Amino acid sequence: MNFSTLSIRNPVPAIMLFALLTLAGLFAYRSNEVQDFPDIELPVVTVSAALPGAAPAQLETDVARKIEDSVATLQGVKNIYTTVLDGIAYVTVEFVLEKPISEAMNDVRDAVARVRADLPSELRDPAVTKIATAGRAVLMFAASAAPNSQLNDQELSWFIDNTVAKRLLSVPGLGAVKRIGGANREIRVELDAVKMAALNVAAIDVSRRLRLVQQEAPGGRGDVSGAEQSVRTIATVHSAAELALLDIPLADGRHVRLDQVATVSDTVAEPRSLATLDGRQIVGIEVFRTKGASELDVANGARAAIAELQAAHPFIQIKAVIDNAEPIAENFRGSMHVLYEGALLAVLVVWLFLRDWRATLITSTALPLSVIPTFLGLSYFGYTLNTVTLISLALVVGVLVDDAIVEIENITRHLRTGKTPIQAATDAADEIGMAVIATTFALVAVFLPTAFMSGVPGLFFKQFGWAAVLAILASLLVARLLTPMMAAYFLKPAPPTHAKEGRVMRTYLDTVRWCLSHRLLTVIASAIFFIISIALVPLLPTGFVPAADRAQTQVTIELPPGSTLANTREVAERARIAAMQVNGVTHIFSSIGGGSSGDLFAPGAPAEARRAVLTLLTTHRNDRSASLADIESQVRAKLSEIPGARFSVGRQDTGVKMQLVLRSEDAEVLSATARKVEREL
Repeated sequence: MNFSTLSIRNPVPAIMLFALLTLAGLFAYRSNEVQDFPDIELPVVTVSAALPGAAPAQLETDVARKIEDSVATLQGVKNIYTTVLDGIAYVTVEFVLEKPISEAMNDVRDAVARVRADLPSELRDPAVTKIATAGRAVLMFAASAAPNSQLNDQELSWFIDNTVAKRLLSVPGLGAVKRIGGANREIRVELDAVKMAALNVAAIDVSRRLRLVQQEAPGGRGDVSGAEQSVRTIATVHSAAELALLDIPLADGRHVRLDQVATVSDTVAEPRSLATLDGRQIVGIEVFRTKGASELDVANGARAAIAELQAAHPFIQIKAVIDNAEPIAENFRGSMHVLYEGALLAVLVVWLFLRDWRATLITSTALPLSVIPTFLGLSYFGYTLNTVTLISLALVVGVLVDDAIVEIENITRHLRTGKTPIQAATDAADEIGMAVIATTFALVAVFLPTAFMSGVPGLFFKQFGWAAVLAILASLLVARLLTPMMAAYFLKPAPPTHAKEGRVMRTYLDTVRWCLSHRLLTVIASAIFFIISIALVPLLPTGFVPAADRAQTQVTIELPPGSTLANTREVAERARIAAMQVNGVTHIFSSIGGGSSGDLFAPGAPAEARRAVLTLLTTHRNDRSASLADIESQVRAKLSEIPGARFSVGRQDTGVKMQLVLRSEDAEVLSATARKVEREL
């Protein structure tokens, strides 16, 4: 006795099984996180070493090369990339994919520790971190003082750092908050060279004394009135006026006060970054999610938190200017609509061929009862509802009814011989059982290998393969347990009939007879068709992810080395005015000197005073006739008229085909070759 016969004779266990699977699948669907792409962990580790005031050439020789030589001896190193900026150097170590990320971080940390004694003593302890692949910023807010508010830039920046950031970080799944622009408080000590020369005071004496300020050190224990108390050495000041009275001991035994040789003021630091929205200066707030969190949940929580802050503090205005969660929500809704449409069309096709509403209803139950338990499997494996898993389900939705169609068609054929529904279901299920199982596992053999692909694509297609396999196995379970049982109790007995075949079936059978009679011609035609199909493969466009139109693009601006923040702002403003003349561009957010965030596949732009990133927001693709590529082409044409800067239009994420990396020991030759390649491209 097989499982189908057992289910027909005892229908309650099968009904309870699928009721529990459906209920658990619905709960899993509600609890599954919605993401753009799956979170993956790549064995890529970054070492950042900061030496304030050091030139790039010094950092390359004294820091970067020594770290490179140390990490190059590690096992499994694939590539080493180094970026040297003013005062900081980044060394990115890429390992082979088989290397566990925890082991890679420990190896790099040990390698850096081995050469720490050879690095400059003024160098801050190098930070070893892994590359985050959680994606770009989920939301970007623009904060500014209300029209009737007296807040200055320093107070607004402090409010964002102290109040807004703390409230946002309490949102579940929100991992980081980054401020762009604004002002930072600074205690400025301006030395007077004339007074220092008159009093014979060296700058190193002042620097050494200031380095000891704002420090608290343990001083042991002491007995106070019979009670033991800890002793601390306090060297702190509470204001700039107190700092001005600081006593500075000199080498010859004399003492001078700081205000005798310098002017101490409580002011703001020189701005190194700016943020503007449509030309108006604001303070930008970027919101990032943690690994495994849903962009939609993080965005909703961040919006609710900002709404609370806005209501409680009316002296500031905070509004969302860039929403990267809305395209993800749109993709999710579109994927679910495709899933629904595919299911509806599959049911319609089944009805057109079976012409029996009872058989169609039994067959159509295979779709939800196969898809819904798949969500339970995705939740068990720790997978999310993302573009990859939803595409997988949309792809196999037509396959999920195949087993049920085979079962119900065979049962209907047995009914036409005069058997009772129970007998017809039992005989048909026994007769076709092995064929259904073989068909299902043939599909499993097609989709399962995609879950074991190598390389970076394999990390994404792992979820694709398992989602398809789970749904296909669920459809087998439905076809072997539920479909025969429902047919046995839901179908009506049919009188024996010998109906003639329809025109479609007669045409099909005539074609089969012709092919069997002309076997050589059939084989030759099939071979020609196969060869032509293979020959067309190189003509198809290739790429990891197709270019997406998310109603936004970026313009990266780079000025020559030595350019000031004012120069960069002037060029960025000219570029903004030029880009706003393009039809379809609605708003432009400018990050000047603050860089742009990204992930492993879109590293963004580093934070330098000579760089700026303009984020162009456009109308929705359904509301404009021009494509995003056309808009980018028009923007390039407009920016070509602005001299003195290098412009790059387009996001460096989806649709990027190739990156050229030039390497040389001679910096001048490398720069000249890079310019030549750029002109030729």
